[in-house]
Amino acid sequence: MIYTSFYNSILGKIILYSDGENLTGLYFEGQKNFPNIENTITNDNIKIFKDTKKWLDEYFKGKAPSIKNILIKPTGTEYQRKVWNELIKIPYGQTVSYSAIANIIGTKSSRSIGTAVSKNPISLIIPCHRVIGKNGELTGYAGGLDKKIQLLKIEKLL
Repeated sequence: MIYTSFYNSILGKIILYSDGENLTGLYFEGQKNFPNIENTITNDNIKIFKDTKKWLDEYFKGKAPSIKNILIKPTGTEYQRKVWNELIKIPYGQTVSYSAIANIIGTKSSRSIGTAVSKNPISLIIPCHRVIGKNGELTGYAGGLDKKIQLLKIEKLL
């Protein structure tokens, strides 16, 4: 069973997905790779949704909430999960380039990193918005470049 819940952020509606125990998705409404929400059950009383909403409340207040209480279970290829595991290590208020992540995981392709980053199913918690071009340029974001800019402003990076 797939459960959903909704969160109204300062950047628009966010849809949360869960298997009942873990957070499996966090998407801005209408973002790229947005999953189909048919055949889901809306349930705001699931613990992971309550924990995630508290996290989002803190985040949007400009604080650096810990993800230790957020049980996540992103679905993707082994390569994607490897990239996402590196994204989780990017501290609040810092950015990392696609090429730096490529070096860390031992690939020469920044483009493959970008592709994996764009498929991140748990935005914000897995902070793909903190990945930038090697010269500091702001590149794409599945939720929209306007949202990436606002998220970086919340973290006082712009």
